[in-house]
Amino acid sequence: MDYGGKKLRRNQLWLVIFGLILLNCLTIAIFLSKSKETNSMAVNNEKVATIGDSSISRQEWLNELEARYGKDVLKEMIDQKVIKEMAKKYKITVPDRDVEREFKMIQTTYGTSNQNKLLDEKKWKEQIKNSLLLEEILTKDVIVSKSEMESYYKKNKSLFDVPTAYHLSQIIVKTKDDANRAIKELSQGSSFSALAMERSIDNFSANQGGDLGYITEDDEQYPGKYIDVAKKLKEGKWSQPFKVEQGYAILELHNIINGKNYSYNEVKDQVRRQIAMEQMKIPASARTFWDDAKVSWFYGNKE
Repeated sequence: MDYGGKKLRRNQLWLVIFGLILLNCLTIAIFLSKSKETNSMAVNNEKVATIGDSSISRQEWLNELEARYGKDVLKEMIDQKVIKEMAKKYKITVPDRDVEREFKMIQTTYGTSNQNKLLDEKKWKEQIKNSLLLEEILTKDVIVSKSEMESYYKKNKSLFDVPTAYHLSQIIVKTKDDANRAIKELSQGSSFSALAMERSIDNFSANQGGDLGYITEDDEQYPGKYIDVAKKLKEGKWSQPFKVEQGYAILELHNIINGKNYSYNEVKDQVRRQIAMEQMKIPASARTFWDDAKVSWFYGNKE
């Protein structure tokens, strides 16, 4: 069996979860907005934008959202219900510790920021749980031997490690004097994020209020000096200026995710799912169970 695709498949799973979160956001945009509608013509004709002499009404906007995203949003909502129904039918559960482990892995692998906070931690965990439930349902009848699972774990042990990660923000300025002025303003109560947006010369992070998300020792995007500085900081505190390629940097530590190396017993369910999914060679889709769940929907038999 080829185990080399394990990391790729997990990455694909997380990207799928990310897409599902975005669909949830669209659900809110469409259906919460719809819930505000009444039979009043004034509400339906409410302007949500004006462009010169023309305008866009709330109803036009909602109609366009539904036309573009309505089918995908509805399908996702159905899928989540189907997963819950099938899990109940087959008495399948996923431990919270598995959800927490996957969430930590996503944080340390893809990072996050104060701006989006992984969009919403609760939604992330709900989607992770549903994705794991779906894998358990799909592979419930697949038999994987203990020896195969142990061999898989030994060959891929490092893939189950969660590295220690530091959630950092930065301000980068050109000169030491600029850096000292920034430190003085921070000491006087200025907001780190506001100062980063105003003063930092690193455009990408400045637009995020200086937020870099989570970084680890293996992160090639940032110099090792960042981790060295972060290790000496307390949460909520900022560093003294230090030299970097662009000039001088100041770091703020938001929080730390402590790394962990998981034992075989802690991840054996994940190992079994992974091997079983590779054996089946099918996409992880709740659509497989729509007939079993007696689904009917607005779009009829159309895929």
